[in-house]
Amino acid sequence: MTTLSTGTRQRRNVSRSLPAHLSEADREVYRRIPEEVAFVPPPDFGKRKIEAELFGPEAEPIRVSRWRQYPDESHPDETRRAVPRLTRQQEATLFMRYNYARCRLAKLIPARRRRSDSRIQAILLWRRRAQENLAALASANMALVVAMANRAKIRNVEYGELVSEGNMALLRAIDKFDICRGFRFSTYACGAILRAFSGLASKTGTYRRRFPIQFVPEMERCDEAQRRYRDQRGVDIEELQYVLSANIAGLSEIERKVLGARFAVLGFQRTRTLREASRLIGLSKERIRQIQHKAIAKLGA
Repeated sequence: MTTLSTGTRQRRNVSRSLPAHLSEADREVYRRIPEEVAFVPPPDFGKRKIEAELFGPEAEPIRVSRWRQYPDESHPDETRRAVPRLTRQQEATLFMRYNYARCRLAKLIPARRRRSDSRIQAILLWRRRAQENLAALASANMALVVAMANRAKIRNVEYGELVSEGNMALLRAIDKFDICRGFRFSTYACGAILRAFSGLASKTGTYRRRFPIQFVPEMERCDEAQRRYRDQRGVDIEELQYVLSANIAGLSEIERKVLGARFAVLGFQRTRTLREASRLIGLSKERIRQIQHKAIAKLGA
């Protein structure tokens, strides 16, 4: 007999009780919202019109380039020019937005049992705003992790593992950083990342002492390039599936169908050639190619 954990039952109950008009992407976002949300409250949160200042139409748009470097590639030159550094004011604004969104979410969650369409939409809105600002802060500071990993000299620890540990420390530091202390986030994050590296070195040393395994080249087969390609392609396809399901880019139905057929998402089991897609959709190959090009341009905008 199969038994379900309490968390699994709660997630299924939440899914059944959500409004039918919510998309699958919104349902998944709602299911993943934790029962408790912590935040760092600056004193400005009590000020009137703070929400309009942070998220209103007059709020400053802060665009951060997405971090694209693979975690297992060490390129110091790329690290120096990967992402422009945030100004002090931009950094403070992003942290204010992140913590204010978490604050609003923390106040809405206790009332999530009394579900109404407006309350669910508010919870989804503040969850998305919190995640967007978290992603912006992480991308803006990812170069710091890579730079410190390039300088770290820890025996028996692979570069990718070092970067992964630094990334986790960076996310924990973002959650706990208080902008009211008056110093830059990089100062605080450096200490957190160094402590994470030190802890990883200690754990690795203990493991090596308990399990001293000699490296045997004949038993190692290097398929690193293929594995990296498969992993990155899987991440990109999952991201495309989410973007198309939620229709974040505002694509038309025909554009979504063309991308679904060409990249095997949105219910299509395999990728289709231009000829196959043209037969399936009822348009010429050239028209399918034009629609695909236009849709991809919208996704990259």
